[in-house]
Amino acid sequence: MAVELNHTIIHSLDNRESAAFLAHILGLEVGTEWGPFVPVDTANGVTLDFASVPAESIVSQHYAFLLSDEEFDAAFERLKARGITYYADPRLKQAGEINHHHGGRGLYFLDPSGHGMEIITRPYTFTEAG
Repeated sequence: MAVELNHTIIHSLDNRESAAFLAHILGLEVGTEWGPFVPVDTANGVTLDFASVPAESIVSQHYAFLLSDEEFDAAFERLKARGITYYADPRLKQAGEINHHHGGRGLYFLDPSGHGMEIITRPYTFTEAG
């Protein structure tokens, strides 16, 4: 069997709120709560399990999602409709802008627990230096 990422746990101030927030923006469904986890499944089979933890236990993480152009447009509209600030850069300096890296489009935003979320339409491509 080839190695695949199956799931990851995302620490949140409120697992239901964070799961619903991301699912809404990405056009996904919130799954059935299982123990301390509220899951959101992605199309490639990876489950994001949101777990509530105390605020001092949260370390901001970065999560990037590859979307089609149509899915990006829909997610972008949902971000704007909710008045969520988005940025062209991961340091959150270029507010209200998107980027065009790797021939696609991308942007960053924060979830309710302060995690950096990124949506892109083209995977990153890097070339080896000579």
